[in-house]
Amino acid sequence: MRKMAIIRKYIDIGANLTDEMYQGVYHGSKKHAPDLDKVLNRSWAGGMDKMIITGGSLCDSKKAIDLSRTDSRLFSTVGCHPTRCTEFVPDPDKYLDGLRELIVANKDKVVAIGECGLDYDRLHFCDKDVQIKYFEFQLQLSKQFNLPLFLHCRAAADDLVDILSRNRDKIVGGVVHSFDGTEDALNKILGLGLYIGINGCSLRSKESLEVAAKIPIDRLMLETDCPWCEVKPTHPGYRHVMTKFTSVKKEKYDIESNNQVKGRNEPVNIVQVLEILATIRKENIDELAKTVYDNTTKLFFSN
Repeated sequence: MRKMAIIRKYIDIGANLTDEMYQGVYHGSKKHAPDLDKVLNRSWAGGMDKMIITGGSLCDSKKAIDLSRTDSRLFSTVGCHPTRCTEFVPDPDKYLDGLRELIVANKDKVVAIGECGLDYDRLHFCDKDVQIKYFEFQLQLSKQFNLPLFLHCRAAADDLVDILSRNRDKIVGGVVHSFDGTEDALNKILGLGLYIGINGCSLRSKESLEVAAKIPIDRLMLETDCPWCEVKPTHPGYRHVMTKFTSVKKEKYDIESNNQVKGRNEPVNIVQVLEILATIRKENIDELAKTVYDNTTKLFFSN
């Protein structure tokens, strides 16, 4: 008796679907008609089961929730990105209450607190001290609403781990998304019981491929971080990509075609991240996809 082929299902844990690129706007200039519906349809056809839209501020989180209400397969995070933490400064309690009210009013759609964390690569947007203060300030929402954290970490693993270690009583799990750290950073994050989210930016160098190959399978999640973090032909893992999509420059893009826009990542491209991981980890691709799907369901959708 032949074994039936496994139908792969994906959950993109990090999709910036409110980005204006999906409205055809690039750097403030309109290049084509809005095509988010086409982008979503491509992803559903490619095996996407659910997507979590990233909220990066109080305003962004509202937009993410509004968009999630358009489809039962869309969900949202609520929180403030480290580079936006200056928004807390005028009235921290009022801002936190705003996040709190969004969660209370949308419990069926909000699946995580975030995107929050630390970003020491972009301190020109927000000072380190401000980032640390308001990252820690947001953590109380995790315990209050029994929601995991959707974490951002750039060149800041030691401080991130230190803050999370000190606040373990306020945290109900989480994932460090778009992970691109060292093996040492990986082990410290795993020591806190957190998951690791991998996308194209996580696989940009030979060293990052080596680290990604060492993530325990029961701690691994997939994402695109679209419209950013695509897998590029210059990346060392690109040679392992089997599923390729035709793309054209934004100026020549026709939304009625099935092409993608060159340089703009889409959720359907999550398959490329899976293909690279399966190859470098020497794992069965369908079994890897199922385990990652189960990991994601366990963290975000088991309440």
